[in-house]
Amino acid sequence: RYVGTDYVRSLAQVLGGVYVRDAADVGIVASLDQLAGPGFDPGAVDPRVREFYEHTTRFTLDIVPQWRIWVRPGYLLYRTVVARPLGQANVPMNQRQALRGVRSRIDTIDVDRDDVIDVRGWIRAFADTDEPIYVGIYTTYRHGDRGYVSVGFPLPQSSFTATLEPRALPGGGLMLTSRSALEHPGHYLSYIDPATRDLTTLEVRGFSEELRVTVVDGDVRADHAFWVFGLPFLVLRYRIRARVGAAG
Repeated sequence: RYVGTDYVRSLAQVLGGVYVRDAADVGIVASLDQLAGPGFDPGAVDPRVREFYEHTTRFTLDIVPQWRIWVRPGYLLYRTVVARPLGQANVPMNQRQALRGVRSRIDTIDVDRDDVIDVRGWIRAFADTDEPIYVGIYTTYRHGDRGYVSVGFPLPQSSFTATLEPRALPGGGLMLTSRSALEHPGHYLSYIDPATRDLTTLEVRGFSEELRVTVVDGDVRADHAFWVFGLPFLVLRYRIRARVGAAG
C-alpha cells in the first residue's frame, strides 16, 4: 500500500533479481540509439543531452514547479490525502517546498543475472527527509521502425504508465511527448487482480505531457509540461548540474 523510495528493492525480491541501490554511472535509458526512428536521429543529439539520459547519475537536479492557479486547491487536497500517504507523485507545491532540494538516484535490477540491467528505477526524493517525490520505472522498446520511452509509476496493485515518442529539437535537444498521432504514445492505467493475477489495462484519455531537454548557455535544462483535456496545469522546470567529480 506504500510505494516509497525502497520500491525497487521490494520489486527485486519479487523478481528474484540482483538489486543495486544507487547504482553508479547509469542512466534512465541504456542508449538513445534504442529510440532511433522517423523524426529522431540519436546522432544529432547534443552530447550533453545524451549524457544526461545515458548517465543520469552524473547530475544533480533542482525542481522549480509552476502550477496554474486554478489547479492548486485540488492538488493540495490530492497531495495531502493521496500522494504523501502513498509515497508517489508528491510534486512540490511551491518554490518554498522545492528549496528543500532533490536527492536523485537510480536503483537497478538484473533479473536474469547476465550483468545487463533489466529494470531502472529513477527515484527522486526531498533531500532533507528522503520523502519520495517520484518513483518511476524507465524502459525503452521498439515497435516497427520506431523506438519509445515507457515510464511506469507504481501504485498499489497497479501502475500508471506514460509511453512517449522521441522527437528532435533544434540545437541538439530531445523532446519526449505523449501528444502524438501515433498509436502507442499515451497514458495507461494497469491493474492486477490480487486473486486471479489477471491484468487489465485502460487508456487514460485527456491527460498529456511533454518533456523537453535542451542546452541553454552551455547548461542542460529540462521543462516538463502537463495538460488535462488540453488545459495546461503544471510545468516542472529542472535545473541540471554535473555532480562534483562525476565521470564524463
